[in-house]
Amino acid sequence: MTDPACCDAASQPLAWREREYSPSSCIGGNYAPYVQIYADLSRLALARHRAQRDLVYAQAEPGSSAQRLDLFLPETPARNGTRPPLLVFIHGGYWQELSKEESLFAALHCLPHGVAFAALDYSLAPQASLADMARECRQALRWLHSQAERLGFDPHRMVLAGSSAGAHLSAMCSLRGWSGDADLPLGVPAAALLVSGIYELAPLLGTSIDAQLQLPAKALDEISPQRLGLTGFAPAVVCWGSIETQEFKRQSQAFAQALQQAGAAVQCFEVAGRNHFDVVLDLAVAGTALGDASLHALGVA
Repeated sequence: MTDPACCDAASQPLAWREREYSPSSCIGGNYAPYVQIYADLSRLALARHRAQRDLVYAQAEPGSSAQRLDLFLPETPARNGTRPPLLVFIHGGYWQELSKEESLFAALHCLPHGVAFAALDYSLAPQASLADMARECRQALRWLHSQAERLGFDPHRMVLAGSSAGAHLSAMCSLRGWSGDADLPLGVPAAALLVSGIYELAPLLGTSIDAQLQLPAKALDEISPQRLGLTGFAPAVVCWGSIETQEFKRQSQAFAQALQQAGAAVQCFEVAGRNHFDVVLDLAVAGTALGDASLHALGVA
């Protein structure tokens, strides 16, 4: 279902769209300190906990490191002998920067709750299209599901989380009946945590963001979750920070409404005092809105 307000946004002047779709415009323009926080906390996670690194989830071009993931498992087995749930994270970066190396921070909070954690790498623009990226992430979930018994987590409790561009890709992974790929196993993912995402891509056409993406207008129907059939979509949490542009807020609100209209279970909220870059740091942090919602989705709250 195309959102009429997003059609209006797509017709706005380029300068307006550049501002509204620049998340850093709300924080003075410099998001590098937040990326440094991601990296520092990810290094801390690796120092404190053992990880299985660079697990290959799909055949890639020779020399490519994109189709890999890192996996952390709780060091203390569950008392009842059950395998832990898994939180899978897809990073943001407007589909053209960042990697799993800066995306391991939530392991610090998952593991003490007995939750396994994985962070994905996927091919970035301009080497890959958004449809290619979505297919890679979907393949990662297939691989994790097929390898769950060997790796040691519960394939029926795989919860997917994504921030910004990662929220878009997480939404693409939560679709049933997407023409671009075969359906994932039933119940994969068990839930989706969509943080500060973009679900209708038309307003990006012609912006500086599009310079690397080169979005084909004719493909927007295939890669904009807002336009796709949402029947059977995974139970979802849709949230954003209060310190974000109106367009980022509106995109999340419109997508949550579309999910509700399609019959999906949706929890939708704004996180006070958080911006586009730090709201995701609350993943699995008990006592925060996003943290409590994620722990509930994982079944450990």
